[in-house]
Amino acid sequence: MKPEVALKIKEKVKKQWKVGFLAVAEYPQWVANIVPVPKKDGKVDLNRASPKDNFPLPHIDVLVDNTAQHSCYYFMEGFSGYNQIRMALEDKEKTTFITTWGTFCYKVMPFRLKNAGATYQRAMVTLFHDMMHKEVEVYVDDMISKLQKYRLKLNPAKCTFGVKTGKLLGFIVNERGIKLNLDKVKAIHDMLAPKTEMEVRSFLGSVNYIARFISQLTATYSPLFKLLWKNQKVEWNQECQEAFEKVKQYLESPPVLVLAIPDKPLILYLTVLKESMGGILGQQNDFGKEQAIYYLSKKLMECEQRYSTLERTCCTLVWAAKRLRQYMLAHTTRLIAKMDPLKANSTMTNGSVGIQHRSALVEQLAYHPLDEYHPLLHEFADEYIMVAKKDEQEVESYKWKLWFDGASNLLGNEIRAVLASPKGQYFPFLARLGFDCTNNMAKYEAYAMGITMAIKHQVSRLKVFDDSTLMIYQLHREWETRDAKLVPYHA
Repeated sequence: MKPEVALKIKEKVKKQWKVGFLAVAEYPQWVANIVPVPKKDGKVDLNRASPKDNFPLPHIDVLVDNTAQHSCYYFMEGFSGYNQIRMALEDKEKTTFITTWGTFCYKVMPFRLKNAGATYQRAMVTLFHDMMHKEVEVYVDDMISKLQKYRLKLNPAKCTFGVKTGKLLGFIVNERGIKLNLDKVKAIHDMLAPKTEMEVRSFLGSVNYIARFISQLTATYSPLFKLLWKNQKVEWNQECQEAFEKVKQYLESPPVLVLAIPDKPLILYLTVLKESMGGILGQQNDFGKEQAIYYLSKKLMECEQRYSTLERTCCTLVWAAKRLRQYMLAHTTRLIAKMDPLKANSTMTNGSVGIQHRSALVEQLAYHPLDEYHPLLHEFADEYIMVAKKDEQEVESYKWKLWFDGASNLLGNEIRAVLASPKGQYFPFLARLGFDCTNNMAKYEAYAMGITMAIKHQVSRLKVFDDSTLMIYQLHREWETRDAKLVPYHA
């Protein structure tokens, strides 16, 4: 180890020793270098030997959204937060590390442990659970009292009180909404053109953190993603440079994202391209003007790029519904679409089962065609903006429809069905079988479940769709059922 590096390590160890974070370790069973090196026997380090703590960590988007749109803020940051959690006596020696000046172990929880984040979050939730999601100023005094009671220390240099705007997790929050931290923007703006794969990944990672502010990010950076293909040499061309500069230029005047207003519907615009998909979530304010809440985009996988336009649209709807789940569960959402994938799915006679399952999942998107609206200002081309409308002439008002599927594999036996009403309502059903069966048996079980649900809804006429030729001909009695396991289904 170089002398200058060794002296820096000594300085860090000395500092942690003075504040009481370290203790001398004698005869430890666990020892690691300052920079742990993987061993041939697979025993790499403490993290690999530790079971994962699944205590839920806060969702960054939800945390930022819940903090913004207030008129007064108090920001408090713990001093070496993780180091304020004491290690259990029996676990201290597991954090032992060796240096030129001795062998030490941690008396407090060090950074970079596998479960450090979950442990710290559990401690904070335990201490402040009765104050979370409250914004009254009097609770600041109560919080300080609890900090003193449990001997937790704050970092005065990073605490601000009674301000109208402040920095939170790389963003600026205030009464108007959420803005980008100019320091983050400057860091991206000052980056030089990447020359290696690692530098490309670093740049994309920095931009991806603020992706909710950038329209059509994936489509814009498509040339850069191609540089990350396997066995692909990094060759920075003019197309890459233009994409690199485009987002930098966009970030010179980034949008301010607003918070969703309770009890008002959201509006979701989608864009479905050949190699990417994306959208923008917005909402009309009290004056009828639409404002952006969230931009999102994603590169399509190679198999998804071979989908039809309808399949890609369904895929985009499902992905957007999952990504924006925290908004859609609390609001009615209006989909802006040229085509109606739900309607198209319900009228298809030979569509894949996957499409039907996806269409059931996106039923949570509210079905309200917009007669008059002022589109959001964004970069999506007009031909990709879609407007939702019902085609009344094509509605088969007298027929219910059923799609079903079943599968048996090493993970278990699962069956599913989707029942669609004449009015366009979808009723998805999913179940796991508690007995061993074949794929064909699983399909029959799924069919039986769908028919049972149709009977419960008092359906008199039902149109059934399936992609199994064997099952269709067997049910029509055109083929003989020879498998003894399937005969009971025809009894």
